[in-house]
Amino acid sequence: MKNKKKQKVYILDTSAFLSGKPINLNESEIVTTPGVFQELKPGGRDHQSFQFLLEKGLNIYSPSKESIDQINIVSEKTGDKNRLSNQDKEILALALEMDKGKDVVIITDDYSIQNMAHVLKLKFENISQKGITKKFKWDCQCLGCGKKFKEDIKTCPICGAGTKNIISRMKNIKR
Repeated sequence: MKNKKKQKVYILDTSAFLSGKPINLNESEIVTTPGVFQELKPGGRDHQSFQFLLEKGLNIYSPSKESIDQINIVSEKTGDKNRLSNQDKEILALALEMDKGKDVVIITDDYSIQNMAHVLKLKFENISQKGITKKFKWDCQCLGCGKKFKEDIKTCPICGAGTKNIISRMKNIKR
């Protein structure tokens, strides 16, 4: 029995439209999410590119609540949760869903999406930027007393000062 080739699916993040670069993905399904559509200002060049791709077969899909919840759980562990917009989470959740049975590639210049995609073992390609070379684990640190926290909190429960995100672990990745 022959191995059936998986259908290639490209999931476009907002940065794919904002790059201004032509998107020519022949013989592949091109998809995005409603959140990406909402980020593009009507009438602008990026919105026109979006409309053109819609005419050429771009599909808009919404991921399930379960997939979004899964992204929230994983992003909490990596420290990316507050670095990801709702649109970023939609992109990752959709990729997670579609990756079952299809050859899915996320097209994005967003480093947090790339970091999460790497953790989730999802493929990604960049448009204009170099792309990530390291995987980060984020923690919080108090700006007052210096205490470090695994969870992302805004105010230190010890001294009441604000916190900032810090890299607690960094690992080189091979792409």
